[in-house]
Amino acid sequence: MPPVGTAPAVTTPAVTALAVTAAPAAAEDRPSPERLAARVLGLLLPHRRAADPEFDARPEHFPLQLAQLTEFIAAGEPIALTLPGFPCKSPNPAKVLGHLPDEGERLSLSFLDGLCAQIGRLYAPGARMLICSDGHIFGDLINVPDDHIDAYSDALTAMIAREGLPHLDTFDLRAVLGDLPYDEKRARVHARYAPSVEELREQVLTEEETLRLYRGITRFLSEDTVGFTGTRSALQRECRRRAYAVIQRSRAWGELIAEHHPRAVRLSIHPQPAGAAKFGIRLLAAADVWTTPWHSAVLHRTGGERELLRSDEAARLGRLVLRDGRPSHYEDREEDREEDREEDRTGGRDESSDENR
Repeated sequence: MPPVGTAPAVTTPAVTALAVTAAPAAAEDRPSPERLAARVLGLLLPHRRAADPEFDARPEHFPLQLAQLTEFIAAGEPIALTLPGFPCKSPNPAKVLGHLPDEGERLSLSFLDGLCAQIGRLYAPGARMLICSDGHIFGDLINVPDDHIDAYSDALTAMIAREGLPHLDTFDLRAVLGDLPYDEKRARVHARYAPSVEELREQVLTEEETLRLYRGITRFLSEDTVGFTGTRSALQRECRRRAYAVIQRSRAWGELIAEHHPRAVRLSIHPQPAGAAKFGIRLLAAADVWTTPWHSAVLHRTGGERELLRSDEAARLGRLVLRDGRPSHYEDREEDREEDREEDRTGGRDESSDENR
């Protein structure tokens, strides 16, 4: 059976000005593909460490990624990166500002494009990243309608164009299996690629990383379930059942991507263990490494930091900012609070106009 769907073409980005103006190095001065691959990996490692600060992130711990990077560099080809994620906004209105991408996605996409640009300054053919939006693959399990997922994906693509992010492309379930209904596409991808529930249950019992993933998804499903009328224990049972199905579909989506892009360096928005096929990176700062832009809102701190928080929490700390007429993010109200404190101290008087007594 041939691979499901077809993959978008990867084009070579323009050579950076640095690479154009630099004098050609003598062959003996050029680093070997292996050494250059280690340098490229070194650009990714700080973001891997941010995803899991306790992990000893040294290049030698990532032999698979080093081998993949070396293969691209030895061939003089642009490095292909794939990143499953950016599925859709959480259906819980207390966590997000709406069902369309906002400042969280904008900052994250800019970060990812900048990462590819960094690679291009080190390695002239550069890198391209395929954002593999996975919302449709499990939309029915997280109770997000397919039309909301379509709107999110379309707005994400438009954002990439509007922000001028030339190293990024997008891919979702609409690109495979023709014009079949989404339910049929989900069923076919699941049947071909998903592991069994029995396999996953065994892994949850024996593998720490799978247990962490299962618990994290169960928590998200519990938080995102709105209007459940049963007991809390019934909700937990339901979310645990759905968590296995979400992991099945996520694994299936990952296998489909790997089949279409077998040489690509596979990234993940979740922490990954040493030696894993995927390389975990962190998109934006958050107290919880599992927090993503599609489960939160951005708070711009007074000092310039950007942090992901639940929307209701960010609303207590900041004032809402609109962009193009839609909610975008919050800005810290520290200045407002400082003015309030000054008014409390002065009793509301404008001391600059008081006469000297």
